[in-house]
Amino acid sequence: MKALPLLCALLLTACASQPVPPGTQAPLERLSQGVVPGRTTKAELIATFGATRSVRFDSGYEAWVYQSPAGGGRYAEFVILLDPSGVVSKTRTRPPALP
Repeated sequence: MKALPLLCALLLTACASQPVPPGTQAPLERLSQGVVPGRTTKAELIATFGATRSVRFDSGYEAWVYQSPAGGGRYAEFVILLDPSGVVSKTRTRPPALP
């Protein structure tokens, strides 16, 4: 029984030290053509591009971020705002950071 608290502590430490996974990657052209504000749903995003990093707001809106390879180890970001009903409200492309 003394080993259980130690095992729990080790597991929690391992979880806390894991880096945040990057967003799902997809070509920017595919993202911009495949996501239509007012029509594309959360379920369609998951089926087409997979789950990715997201932030949920108290208002029910969610922001999802997909990455698009831009060369040289850099990535552009495709940011999607989902309304509370799960439909894309807006999109925005953020260019890759300068080296």
